Amino acid sequence: MTQKQVAVIGGGIAGVCTAYFLAEAGHDVVVLERHHNVAEEASYTNPGLVAPAYAGPSAAPGMPRKILSSMFKSESAVSFKPSADRALWRWISRWLDECDLERFRINKLRMQRLATYSRDILKLMREHYQIEYEQTRGVLQLFRTAKDLKLAEPAISLLSEYDVPFVMLDAEGARAVEPTLSTHTPLASAIYLPEDEAGNCPLFTKRLKYICTSMGVQFHFTSAVDAIEPGGSGVGLRIAGKRFDADAVVVAAGSDSTRLLKPLGVQLPIYPVKSYVATAIIKNFDHAPVATVIDEAYSVTLTRMGGRIRIAGIPEFGTRTEELQDRALRTLARVGSDWFPHAAIYGKANFWSGALPTLPDGPPLLGATPARNVYINIGHGSGGWTMAAGAGKLVADMVSGRATDIDLDGLTLARYG
Repeated sequence: MTQKQVAVIGGGIAGVCTAYFLAEAGHDVVVLERHHNVAEEASYTNPGLVAPAYAGPSAAPGMPRKILSSMFKSESAVSFKPSADRALWRWISRWLDECDLERFRINKLRMQRLATYSRDILKLMREHYQIEYEQTRGVLQLFRTAKDLKLAEPAISLLSEYDVPFVMLDAEGARAVEPTLSTHTPLASAIYLPEDEAGNCPLFTKRLKYICTSMGVQFHFTSAVDAIEPGGSGVGLRIAGKRFDADAVVVAAGSDSTRLLKPLGVQLPIYPVKSYVATAIIKNFDHAPVATVIDEAYSVTLTRMGGRIRIAGIPEFGTRTEELQDRALRTLARVGSDWFPHAAIYGKANFWSGALPTLPDGPPLLGATPARNVYINIGHGSGGWTMAAGAGKLVADMVSGRATDIDLDGLTLARYG
């Protein structure tokens, strides 16, 4: 293999994992990040799941009706602000097409293939470097009503079909797994995913940054890339009016990737779906969750991270601002107090939002583009942490000209023809 000078655009979990595996392969790597540190955008908003069994597209049978019905409630699973943004309406149209049952099966299996590989890679990294990132084991999906369970049936059938370990539980069984669950909130049933896990994504990203630095990776912060200029045997990067050259570039810039790729003729249906996060300090550890709980009625994740509970979800469409909507914050606080009312004071949580680069069909896009020596690792949506280690390894292998460990079908630009 020929050693290359490779620039990675983006210092989120996807970019830092890519940089690590490129350096491990023997390349000279630089990471260009427009913020002041790694994991300051989509990775900072990540709910914490590393959950192959749960991984799947938001486009699923029954989801359009669920979203429409929830939009008129005071606490809603989704927020929509009417907009004249044509990109949004094109994205929604494609998303609706992907809600077909067969399309859902295809997309979920593609995501699970990558996510399972990624979890195994992450485990190897964790054990090799003894990385601690407030990780927990086991994920518990809660279904408040039989209707919520009915909506999840297509995903559950795939778990059975592909022998993914899970346990169906009644309310009593769910509380045996998570004894601190409130008995006052209606609970019809639950699914326990014993091999799924969670952890602090920003913390892991920062610790991996130091490992990368020890391997020779250079990080340049407050370095916004204005343009990519392929030509000859390499690639030029335009930064603050100056050109910098590399042998290859990997675009892992989240929602900003579309701006960089469009002049190269690569137009992708990525939309920055806004997501809300609350972090509440645990005041009573005896009443706090042991690991991770997912409220399927609201598609909200509650993750124990050391002395804090992270509550994440409430996708918002139609706005590109960072303004916090009271309705979304109320929903996060409600879900926390519904299940673990005595664990924290949710109204005093730290709230914020971030944009998750999301493709309408779900799986990310990895590998080469029509522009010579320009590669991508983008479109992970809310599953970036779940798929990051595996995606980084696959892209590094492709840049290096190596065979990949898993089938790339449906994970490259080829799926858009």
